Amino acid sequence: MDAAKTLLVVDDNEITRAGLASVLRAEGYTVVLAGSGQEALEYLQTQEAPGLILLDMIMKDMDGWGLLKRMRADPAFADIPVLIITALGIANEEWARSLGACGFLRKPFDTPDLLAVVRRCC
Repeated sequence: MDAAKTLLVVDDNEITRAGLASVLRAEGYTVVLAGSGQEALEYLQTQEAPGLILLDMIMKDMDGWGLLKRMRADPAFADIPVLIITALGIANEEWARSLGACGFLRKPFDTPDLLAVVRRCC
């Protein structure tokens, strides 16, 4: 498995995860799914680091902010690129970059926009 082509999708909405996985797999990416920040953290602690994390910010359990905080505090995960995908009204590209993200997409988004940002972040 090519870690650079492996994407970790972290979103508590099952339909969103499935939709993202379908689109990204059709483009040749290996996609791993996590339904919470805690699930994503457990994956990161036991598997090879993915090439990119697509991260929803509003989730039950550990949200996107919690996961980012834990990742940035651990040298093993600090450099993994993160693409923030959220419906959060205040969110924008500048806000995402201030959190250390490589990119930002507001839900709902178009497939071409998603693929362009994923390519740029990878």
